[in-house]
Amino acid sequence: MPRKRPGRVRTRNTNRRAPLLLSTMAPQDYNVRPGETKSIACPDCRTWRRIMGDTVLKIREHPVSDEQGAKSTTCPGSDQLVVVNIDVRRWQVKQDRLLRDAMPQDNRRAAQQFYKPLPAAAVPVARIKGEVTLETTRQSYLAHRKGCTRCVGGQHCTDGGILGRRYVRALQEEPARREAREQLERKARRTERERTAPSVRTAQWAKYGGLTVETANNRCTPRLPETRSEFSGPQLPLSPNDEAAHDQRQAELGKQYAARTSA
Repeated sequence: MPRKRPGRVRTRNTNRRAPLLLSTMAPQDYNVRPGETKSIACPDCRTWRRIMGDTVLKIREHPVSDEQGAKSTTCPGSDQLVVVNIDVRRWQVKQDRLLRDAMPQDNRRAAQQFYKPLPAAAVPVARIKGEVTLETTRQSYLAHRKGCTRCVGGQHCTDGGILGRRYVRALQEEPARREAREQLERKARRTERERTAPSVRTAQWAKYGGLTVETANNRCTPRLPETRSEFSGPQLPLSPNDEAAHDQRQAELGKQYAARTSA
């Protein structure tokens, strides 16, 4: 099978025009997708033509009209230099979005339908087992020991051995279960605090704030001369409650100060 050669420019001739910048053309008038053949709508004849070359890009030489029997006249846009001065990735994303939006809704649906998995059937009531806890396993083991004649001392029957091992397993798993329960309780308390924190804070602000408190704080009442301030009323104590203890404490402080000064 012959090897397919990539298209390349076989001539150095150009149409002596300024290079055609893709940024000056409409995004839908050229195709520079990676992995696809580069093509462009010729600015002169408005027909799609291939862009030749790897580094030096040119519009492939072509006639004005492809109709059979028409006079073969070379299009002035042949050998036109093309410069890719756009962000190809951004252009491709935009074109894909335009194609997806223009596509009918029926065509956008997947050909293969994916159905949700059916939920598993519920367990029959006769097969539902209660939660195995330390207390339930202990009571089951003691009830069997009390009614079984073969379970004496360290000897157990088959059922007694099963119940005993189940009780031992519950004893070993109890610390982990207790830790899990405490963790769930801490999480529940934290969630409750976070839920009630805004209302508690609002109640606190309502208790120590409001229009009445704000008015009292902003009030500046002038005090008449030769009057007593409300902050130095008769209810303020002027002497210690226990004068004897106060005098004794003052005497001790005086002795400590004198000893410190003499040293």
